[in-house]
Amino acid sequence: MRIAFMGTPDFAVPALHALHQAGHEIVAVYCQPARPAGRGRKIRPCAIQEAAEVLNIPVYAPIKLKKHPEEFEKFKALNLDVAVVAAYGLILPAEMLNAPKLGCLNIHASLLPRWRGASPIQSSIWAGDAQSGVSIMKMDIGLDTGDVYLEGAVPITLLTTAQSLHDDLSALGGKLIVQTLNDLANNPSLTPTPQPEDGVIYARQLTKEDGKIDWALSAKEIDQQIRALTPWPGTYTSLEGNLLKITKAAISKEKNTSVAGTVTQSSNSLTITCGDHHTIELLEVQLAGKKAMSVQDFLRGNSINSGTILG
Repeated sequence: MRIAFMGTPDFAVPALHALHQAGHEIVAVYCQPARPAGRGRKIRPCAIQEAAEVLNIPVYAPIKLKKHPEEFEKFKALNLDVAVVAAYGLILPAEMLNAPKLGCLNIHASLLPRWRGASPIQSSIWAGDAQSGVSIMKMDIGLDTGDVYLEGAVPITLLTTAQSLHDDLSALGGKLIVQTLNDLANNPSLTPTPQPEDGVIYARQLTKEDGKIDWALSAKEIDQQIRALTPWPGTYTSLEGNLLKITKAAISKEKNTSVAGTVTQSSNSLTITCGDHHTIELLEVQLAGKKAMSVQDFLRGNSINSGTILG
């Protein structure tokens, strides 16, 4: 098929590669413009632009699409069979959605209609869902409201973090979009399934403030928060006036009757009492301006007395 691929972050890269390897004619890649990134704030192209340049695919990086008819005319002139969208970052106006013969297909990182919106990966872990997945959706003008061609599920375990789930869903998205296009090539009149009206939940945009831990919550809730927000925006607490980021933790088998947020230190471990008197064991932490390190390494250079209260 003749395709335009529209994506920006590394989540979209496996799908671009999968479509290229499947032999589709990718005539254009759309992505967000290069922006400052990293500690040096140097201008750097996004992951999709870098991947497209390696594959010698023309790259377009418009700042805006809405109310810019010249961008629509460029898009229409591509004479596409389909456009594939994966975490692009710009809203497509209706005239662009309808320009390709088969419309625009979105690789969405949830099992729709659950977790429409901005943060489906993090939200599914934070809520304690048993599974997540990818939906291949025919886009309409609503926010992730389109009919679905294909879905695939991935289990969420006690070891699942936002990063690991991101990687699993990214790879799955590449497989499902290739399968969907194969199905459409064999049957162009294939009809997607409308999303159920029940079970709609929106995943809001996350901020750094979401990472603040409230130790009065249960150990399960805090564990889900830590895994959901790793690596971004990250979770943190206050240790004697200093910011302490928690980059890895696990629910401990221990229980403690002390006040929520109370530290129990042994020779090489730190456990924190939660609001339900179950405890969280810290496995990897990071002080402001320092690198993340194991708790064992952290305790070699820092002393925290048992009974200290975090937050």
